[in-house]
Amino acid sequence: MKRAFSHVLAVALTLALAVWFLSGRRWTEFGAALEGLSIADAALAAAGFFLSYLLRAARVYGEFRHDARGRFGACLRIVLMHNAAVNVVPFRGGEAAFPLLLGRVFGTPPARALASLFWFRLQDALVVAMAAAAVWPGLPFALRAAAMAALAVFAWWLPRWARRPHDWAGRGAFAGKLAKLRDAFAESARHARFGWLWTAANWSVKLAAQACLLAALLGAEPGRAAAGALGAELAAILPVQGVAGFGTYEAGAAAALLPAGIELADGLRAALALHLFVIACALCAGAAAAMLPGPRSTAESSASAKVSHP
Repeated sequence: MKRAFSHVLAVALTLALAVWFLSGRRWTEFGAALEGLSIADAALAAAGFFLSYLLRAARVYGEFRHDARGRFGACLRIVLMHNAAVNVVPFRGGEAAFPLLLGRVFGTPPARALASLFWFRLQDALVVAMAAAAVWPGLPFALRAAAMAALAVFAWWLPRWARRPHDWAGRGAFAGKLAKLRDAFAESARHARFGWLWTAANWSVKLAAQACLLAALLGAEPGRAAAGALGAELAAILPVQGVAGFGTYEAGAAAALLPAGIELADGLRAALALHLFVIACALCAGAAAAMLPGPRSTAESSASAKVSHP
């Protein structure tokens, strides 16, 4: 029942955005905003997003480098296809593409792949939250510093907790499964000192690209638009998401732009254009990755080696 209610609420949020967009003459205003976007602004944002994909692939390669064995292209292909699935499959169902692709290409066990996905998403959430605490307008300095310190301590403590010796495996079947996940998470977090660098670099580039594009759509300074980019990404970690993120993404961006003096309707319209651009880039990159010849999986490579050397 709880899951069904979340799905109904997600659909309602998306429909609410559609009704708002179609009411009045907002669709014509939306078209005018897109026409005012220069090719240079669009190209710069697209280049920023592609650099973000490369940084994400570097993070995956850094964690699975022993399995990848120099195949950075395979990691990039996994990232592009996973990113496309996340952007279009409803209710975050596209996240399943990551463990499936890792298992197919590298032979990664499901528990290890799921723990890696959890660690990546946790790193993303902590970095975005720290960025929000650092630059969010109107926050007292003491609260800002306390929030950043608490997030930093949690990020430092969690991997060390996962690596501590435990006896969960002997506490029953369910606890045994949790023990495997905890051990797999400890393996993922073992590369945290490298992963944090890739994560911080990725989000710096991604947020800067979104802020510049949002500023161009609004005719505002990138500094004012940065709050909108942060608000959109913070909305993406809410437990309830609109279909393909529509509704929650726009609401988060528009709400964050209000303190910067940008009206709600203008913020929603610009955020919708930004969201569509993000999805278009993800789909184009994912389609290109899917159409290119994929690398042979670990199992196929092993079979080929056996045939070549009987």
